[in-house]
Amino acid sequence: MSLRMALLGLLVTKGPTNGYALTRTFADSLSHVWSAQHSQVYPELARLAETGLVTVQDEGPRGQKRYTVTDAGRDALRHWLTEVEPNRTVRNENALRAFLLPTLDREDAARLVRKEAEYYQRRTEEITRQRDMLRDPQSTGFGVYAAELGVRISSAIADWAEWAEARLEAERARGNGG
Repeated sequence: MSLRMALLGLLVTKGPTNGYALTRTFADSLSHVWSAQHSQVYPELARLAETGLVTVQDEGPRGQKRYTVTDAGRDALRHWLTEVEPNRTVRNENALRAFLLPTLDREDAARLVRKEAEYYQRRTEEITRQRDMLRDPQSTGFGVYAAELGVRISSAIADWAEWAEARLEAERARGNGG
């Protein structure tokens, strides 16, 4: 369902566009929120067209289709955003690894969280740049809220990893666990 709604939202915001451009948007600006491959986007666009939520506005070279959202698609997106409770079930591999850190000796665990801290510091910087571009007065602002959430989440994980590394190093220095 989320891919379907993401595509409808992108079409509302970007206007008529093709599957390739939508996939690029996922890669360029939504990767911290949701990922989608060509193999997922094209079949979903076809299903959206079958159900009348989008239409094929025109076809270009090599059968490239440009899609546009219909009023029914706008209504479905609005309904999903305002009436459907999001799935808050979290399957987070990082959280599982954090839970399992005690299975490693403290040196290996500290190395693992140091790597996470470095990754999420870089990720925070990347998303911050994206967010700042979205805040530009010439921008539509689409995605600025998701980018801000991405900055805050990435920053929080980096902070946690730095805390965990310091704690693991202190435990190791005291001779507790490796």
